[in-house]
Amino acid sequence: MAKRYWLMKSEPGTFSIDDLERAKTTAWDGVRNYQARNFMRDQMQKGDGVLFYHSSCPVPGIAGFARVCSDAYPDPTQFDQRSKYYDDKSKPSTPRWFLVDIQFVKKLKDVIPLEVIKSNPALADMKLVQRGQRLSVQPVTPAEWKAIVAMTG
Repeated sequence: MAKRYWLMKSEPGTFSIDDLERAKTTAWDGVRNYQARNFMRDQMQKGDGVLFYHSSCPVPGIAGFARVCSDAYPDPTQFDQRSKYYDDKSKPSTPRWFLVDIQFVKKLKDVIPLEVIKSNPALADMKLVQRGQRLSVQPVTPAEWKAIVAMTG
């Protein structure tokens, strides 16, 4: 199957590209949106490219690159009563929430701000710039990936 590309959002105060660089690899846990979960569970594959996006910060934008490095598996936080992501309706035999592991690839020297992304005609149809698109995990087309890579110099 062909390589796919994704944009994954994180608030830098919670988990930033710097945190991923230090950790090298992390479980992308805590996703509690069914569409985002379905992308991870049903479509993501090892080797897929990831745009690491900083959200809810003074300059939201793409901060770096990562790659998917595991198949989807049940998010353990859904079973942990101490976790803010605990889901009392989810059982180990019938998990609701899944995650993938991602691996650090590269931190950008400068974040590519959302406003710059919006101004690029090649990215006019990107889910990120569409009204109402707030998913923390979004597909990115190969053409959009290529346009973003070109913006990094």
